[in-house]
Amino acid sequence: MSRNPVTRRSLLATGGAAVALGALAAPRTALADPPVAAPAQAEPPVVTPAEAWRRLRHGNHRFVTGHSRHPHQSLADLHRLAAGQHPFAITVGCADSRVAPEVLFDQGLGDLFDNRVAGNIVDDLLLGSVEFAVEEFHSPLIVVLGHERCGAVSATINAIRTGGTAPGHIGTIVDSLRPVVEPLLDQPGDVVEAGVQANVRAQVAGLVQRSHLIAERVQAGTLAVVGARYDLDNGQVTLVN
Repeated sequence: MSRNPVTRRSLLATGGAAVALGALAAPRTALADPPVAAPAQAEPPVVTPAEAWRRLRHGNHRFVTGHSRHPHQSLADLHRLAAGQHPFAITVGCADSRVAPEVLFDQGLGDLFDNRVAGNIVDDLLLGSVEFAVEEFHSPLIVVLGHERCGAVSATINAIRTGGTAPGHIGTIVDSLRPVVEPLLDQPGDVVEAGVQANVRAQVAGLVQRSHLIAERVQAGTLAVVGARYDLDNGQVTLVN
C-alpha cells in the first residue's frame, strides 16, 4: 500500500479519466455471408487515462447504437500482434457470458487486457495479473466493470439471508463478497443493484490500496482506476461514482 493513500475522489480525478468521463451446426446453405465492416480509421496511440476512457466510451456508443466497427480483428491484425501487444486499457470484469469487454466496448485484438472472474473480485492472483499488465504494458487505465443483476451478488445475498452455503468452490465467491454485501441487506431499494455498485467501488479501492505499483502510477497521473456498470438491457456502460 502507498504511504500516501489515494482517495476515491482523487483517484477518479487523476488524469481526467472520469471526465463527464447452434449456428455452427446449421447446414452450410443456411448460413448467410457475414456483412463486411467498413475499414476503421487509424487511431492515434492512447497515452493518458482520459484518452483511454474516451476511446472505450466511444466504442460503447457504437455498440449501443448498432454501429460497431469490430476493429483490429483481421488476419493482418492477428499477424501484426503476434510480435507483441500494447493494450491501452486493463479490464477487471465479471465472467458473465453477456459482458464481454471487446464486444461491448467495440474493441479488438490487442486493445484490452482482460481479467474476468465471477463477481469481478480482485483476489491475489487477479491482482498479480493486473500488476503484470501495468508494469509490462504501461496501460493508462484500469476499469472495474460490474453489471446489473449480477449472479454472484445475488447468490451472496441469498446465502446470507437463508443461512445456507454454496456448493463446491462457489462458497469462495460468496465469502469474498459477503463483507461488501452484508451491510446493505437492511437498506431500502434494490439490494442486488446496491451490491453490484458497492462491489465495484470496493474492488476499485482494493486495487489501489493493496498495490503500490498501481498507487504510485495513480499518484503520478499516468494511470487511473475507475469503476463502471454495464446495463444488460440496453448495453450502456456508465461510471460508478
